[in-house]
Amino acid sequence: MVVIFNNDDTPYDAVIEVLMRATGCDFDEAAIETWEAHNYGQASVHFASEDECLVAAKVIGTAGVSTEVRREWDD
Repeated sequence: MVVIFNNDDTPYDAVIEVLMRATGCDFDEAAIETWEAHNYGQASVHFASEDECLVAAKVIGTAGVSTEVRREWDD
């Protein structure tokens, strides 16, 4: 999964836009995920294969948002 982290530099609207572009989600989902990151410090934003998550994380990073790709569940 891809986790994003809140920062004080990237505009709220820019995060929503990059999440839609990187993950294919709609505006409402991207807005909820952005709100979660803003209020809780982080948010899980994409669940897929490791390769797909790495691509999404790279796209999200272009907006200045820190990401982490990690397993959804520990085995």
